[in-house]
Amino acid sequence: MTGIAARTHAQTPPKRELRAAWIATVANIDWPSRPGLPADEQKAEYIRLLDMLKRNGMNAVVVQVRPAADALYASDLEPWSYWLTGKQGDAPSPYYDPLQFMITETHKRGMEFHAWFNPYRAVFRTSMTVAPNHITRLRPQWFVTYGDTRYFNPGIPEVWTFVTRVIRDVVRRYDIDAVHFDDYFYPYRIRGKEFPDYRTYRTYGKDMSLDAWRRHNVDTVIRMLSKAIKEEKPWVKFGISPFGVWRNRDSDPRGSDTQASTTNYDDLYADILLWLKKGWIDYITPQLYWEFGHPTVAYETLVDWWAHHTYGRDLYIGQALYRIGSSRAWRNPAELPNQIKANRTYPEVKGSIYFSATSFYKNTLGFDDTLRNHLYRYPAIPPAMPWLDSIPPLPPRITGARKGPDGLHLLWQDGDTSRQTYQYVVYRYPGNVIGNLNDPRYILSVVGKDNTPDTAHIQTFTDRSYRKGQPYIYFITALDRLHNESLLSNKVYIRDTDE
Repeated sequence: MTGIAARTHAQTPPKRELRAAWIATVANIDWPSRPGLPADEQKAEYIRLLDMLKRNGMNAVVVQVRPAADALYASDLEPWSYWLTGKQGDAPSPYYDPLQFMITETHKRGMEFHAWFNPYRAVFRTSMTVAPNHITRLRPQWFVTYGDTRYFNPGIPEVWTFVTRVIRDVVRRYDIDAVHFDDYFYPYRIRGKEFPDYRTYRTYGKDMSLDAWRRHNVDTVIRMLSKAIKEEKPWVKFGISPFGVWRNRDSDPRGSDTQASTTNYDDLYADILLWLKKGWIDYITPQLYWEFGHPTVAYETLVDWWAHHTYGRDLYIGQALYRIGSSRAWRNPAELPNQIKANRTYPEVKGSIYFSATSFYKNTLGFDDTLRNHLYRYPAIPPAMPWLDSIPPLPPRITGARKGPDGLHLLWQDGDTSRQTYQYVVYRYPGNVIGNLNDPRYILSVVGKDNTPDTAHIQTFTDRSYRKGQPYIYFITALDRLHNESLLSNKVYIRDTDE
């Protein structure tokens, strides 16, 4: 663990940390379990998956809603996904809007919903049947075939506009928390085959080299999307999860001390550092799917490199949950827990996203147990993003604390007349002294705001773990959409619960 061994591993979970899982829909990797599953079974599967992730400490999900120029939501621009209904273009039966359903269920559990899009993949396999209204049929001149996949040609300006339009539409119509891209920009190279865009380069490349032109194309889409997202909803984040290596040091002195055969900059034409420097994206999640001590792409080398190249944006690490038990290094039950502990030694690393969600069902080498009992034992609040908003809501006011057979019922009123409040954090301290406010051991729960009309602005929470006769101090804070936290509410001191 060169470069990290000398650092002290943080053992206390932080109060602020993103803890998320990717839910892949392409090829039914995570959800739904098969194409054409009846709508009620789709819903039940998602709820089961979400509840399991919540138990494991997750506070966000990253759900693939556009796997291949198709949609897991109602769209006038692209057809329903094959992976959802078994036939591209067919709506779910009985009808429902999966994206709206998933957002509602996710927010109900106090979790963020990041909508994951694939920008350029259009047909997953050329042998697949596409719907009559699929964009490859309507605008065949926009596409190229590489291997057995069809892609949008990233060099065509009309493609930039269309992709931006698709994502702007989702941001406008759905209550998502973030737009998320993974590592597929220009496709991974196929040995002996060149990506077939030379004609387009001759038309649009001007005085740029082919590589510089390709990077320019991706840069342009990222810039356009960044602008469109914030024009629609300034609080919606824009995040990218790139391949784990930007460039090797032997190609660029700014690169990492690695010997990766593929890099973002040189092979996928994704200049991640430029996007961070320009402030076009709000978070970065490099996929560090290797172990400590790997001979060419060591985990410790890469987490250190990325921590020093954030340019003030949030850094979450893409963690290889799926690799646990797959090789000698990954048969060590401490490998992934040690990676999380190493992450926490860097203030720039603000959380993790795991690939992929259903891998948690296996609890391989007891990793779920490690999360629940140790690493994610206490709730965490996602990091705030002050460049988007730094003004917290006003604090709530506790109006009552009542005993009941199922626990202690807290009641409070929202103190924020500007309607900024989105969630509440309920704290409980034993005894009669308030301790460290940054210690998550004293957070009972992060709960969503109840906006139903008949509540008269009264919010409630039941502490089912309180013990009669024990002294406690309770207070509550408010969070806005970007997790800025208010000052403390008034405090309630429970001296003798038998009174």
